[in-house]
Amino acid sequence: MGTAEAIAKRLVSESFAACVNIVPGLRSVYLWRDALQTDDEVLLMIKTRDSRYPALEAAILDAHPYELPEIVCVPIVAGLSGYLSWIQDTVSSAR
Repeated sequence: MGTAEAIAKRLVSESFAACVNIVPGLRSVYLWRDALQTDDEVLLMIKTRDSRYPALEAAILDAHPYELPEIVCVPIVAGLSGYLSWIQDTVSSAR
């Protein structure tokens, strides 16, 4: 979990994200280079603004050890207005 925590701390401290949840205990099964793989992994749930996604993706790619890390954007379609405002306000101060 060291890599996940390091990435999470970087994303928040550099204002790429307002919050990162680290979810351990995932088991992934996938095809990679024509071979079936099974690995224990850690999921990061990253909350940010749409406008920060390109910089966020670049920061993850820079810090992640995988050749092809799973980076997908899932839009927030609804949420507690105060929490959503907090994300906007926190990430809007991005460098």
